[in-house]
Amino acid sequence: MIQKTMLSLCLVACSFAGFAQSSKKPVAHVATKTPPAMTSLDSASYSFGLKIAMGLKSDGVKELNYQMLSKAMEDVFAGKTPVISDAKSGECISAFLQKAHSEQFSAIQTQNQKFLEENKKKPNVVTLPSGLQYEILNPGNGPKPTANDRVTVHYKGTLIDGKQFDSSYDRNEPLTIELNNVIPGWTEGVQLMPIGAKYRFYIPYQLGYGERGAGQDIPPYSTLIFDIELLKIGK
Repeated sequence: MIQKTMLSLCLVACSFAGFAQSSKKPVAHVATKTPPAMTSLDSASYSFGLKIAMGLKSDGVKELNYQMLSKAMEDVFAGKTPVISDAKSGECISAFLQKAHSEQFSAIQTQNQKFLEENKKKPNVVTLPSGLQYEILNPGNGPKPTANDRVTVHYKGTLIDGKQFDSSYDRNEPLTIELNNVIPGWTEGVQLMPIGAKYRFYIPYQLGYGERGAGQDIPPYSTLIFDIELLKIGK
């Protein structure tokens, strides 16, 4: 185990005042210890721990039993039979990380769920059994696509706070996609739309990018709001 040595310097000043004169004692310096030099093994060991801890912290882990962590490493390198089997350890880690991840984003989950609960009360919003919500901005009057169709659409995507994360309108370039090759909220929702229609979809995280989110712009557990305009079906 690598021990960090903290350097300290104590400065002590004492002064005494007399009726006719005053004197000061000189500052007392406490000797400091030089931290021991790290070997290459020390440096690598610390670096392994650093990277592991940083990765776990980013996944929402706040603390571990460090004695058990050290014991597991010692058991493996000493060739001892582990207390928990390799297969069982995978299950333990998965359950622990899932719980930590959920707790890390519990406030976001609550906020998004509250938004959807309030949103479905609006008179123009339709809520489907899957949880997908939508409202019709322009009804259109053409045929509707199936899940196996290729469609061309214009769209804009935002989060519930209004932050825009994507827009084909801004690029002035419609998107052509296979409808069965997108997030479930799109696959289900666009099939409701006749050509020429424009709908606004409110997509729960289960039908969007799930517990992981997408890149820097879409956090985990995000409700997605898409304005979608169906321009064409087929090539």
